[in-house]
Amino acid sequence: MQLLRRTARIGAAATVLAVTTACSSLGSLGSVLGGGGQQQSGQLAGTVQGVDTRNQQITIRQSNGQQIAVLYDNQTRVVYQNQNYAVANLEYGDRVTANLQQTQNGGYYTDYVHVDQSVSTGGSTGTGNVQSFQGYVRQVDSRNGVFTLDTGNYGLVTVSLPYNPRSTDVNRFNRLRSGDQVRFHGVALNNSRVELREFY
Repeated sequence: MQLLRRTARIGAAATVLAVTTACSSLGSLGSVLGGGGQQQSGQLAGTVQGVDTRNQQITIRQSNGQQIAVLYDNQTRVVYQNQNYAVANLEYGDRVTANLQQTQNGGYYTDYVHVDQSVSTGGSTGTGNVQSFQGYVRQVDSRNGVFTLDTGNYGLVTVSLPYNPRSTDVNRFNRLRSGDQVRFHGVALNNSRVELREFY
């Protein structure tokens, strides 16, 4: 029992230490942004740990190990090798630098994410040739401009709209339903991701 109480005290102390460390790291980020205020801005460099499309936030791990959740919206640009991508194209392990703005509730928002180094094979994301793709739609994420395509022989791929799609492609995307057969031109970003160029 005494050992149990001692373990509990050690666990509580570790929790307090972890919370204190997290607060101090956030505090240092706040100081980078110049303190409070919605108009304050700065930059955050780190590695992508995940993208939560439902809550529209990107988790970025700084070099000191601290993880920061950064909000985004449909105005947020993701740029890699001078090409624009959807936020959903970010992958675990991508090294990025994000512009930050502090929100009124003390959180952080980004309108621009630069991919410094892609985790994708060969680091050649977005530089491939335009190819023809076809298959059956499995799932549509209209909020993030992404759909999942069953290509048959090549398995499932995630297809994203480009940063500035043509209105005809946007209209076609908005009409997509699970089970639809589609054909389009696109660029393979890696083995499982494709950026759409145009439906045909």
